[in-house]
Amino acid sequence: MSDYLASQKNISLSYDSVFEVVTDQKQKLQVATSGTVDLSRPDKLRTTRKSGFSDTETVFDGKTLSIYGKGKNAYVQAEVPGTVDNLIDQLRDKFHRQLPGADLLGSNVYEALMTDVTDVKDLGSGVIDGKECDHLAFRAKDTDWQIWIAQGAAPYPCRYVITSKTVDQAPEFSMTIRDWKAGGGAGDFSFKPPAGATKLDAKDLETLKETSDLPENYRIGAAE
Repeated sequence: MSDYLASQKNISLSYDSVFEVVTDQKQKLQVATSGTVDLSRPDKLRTTRKSGFSDTETVFDGKTLSIYGKGKNAYVQAEVPGTVDNLIDQLRDKFHRQLPGADLLGSNVYEALMTDVTDVKDLGSGVIDGKECDHLAFRAKDTDWQIWIAQGAAPYPCRYVITSKTVDQAPEFSMTIRDWKAGGGAGDFSFKPPAGATKLDAKDLETLKETSDLPENYRIGAAE
């Protein structure tokens, strides 16, 4: 799977994801989102994410990162020249944002996934969205994770689940991939601000709260 992903210059997909949070009363709550990813290696990316509290688009053209929040009709831009690998690191470390399925989008998927893995289990077959998959489970220092990989000539990841062992109640992140397409031509990775959109300074990214992983009412100390 890792070799197959790395060899694909252009990839597009749709996804459904669930991110679990745990309250201080030890209740698990889930945040469900859907979106799309279009990737053109080595340095082009467009993603969307939509949920009950967010509707965002992230565009990277190899030089400029643009993050647009539809709800506020506002966007931020920052110069982040380099590859998608560098973008993933910058989003996480500098902007405190995650790309959907970032572990599966880099140029070295195997290294990203297998770091600190101590145990591997082959769990046979499973079926995701009607597609028969190989089901594998892994244990690492801080996480357990599972992956379902499509059988056949295009071994793409159909489902990916991460369990955080070091967090109370072991919350999970899961991502189910649909509409997988590889090959073909590259899409349009230019960002065109919608009419009337407000440009914010990159340091004001927090103003676009809808680009965060959690809605305000999930945050500690929120009024609701």
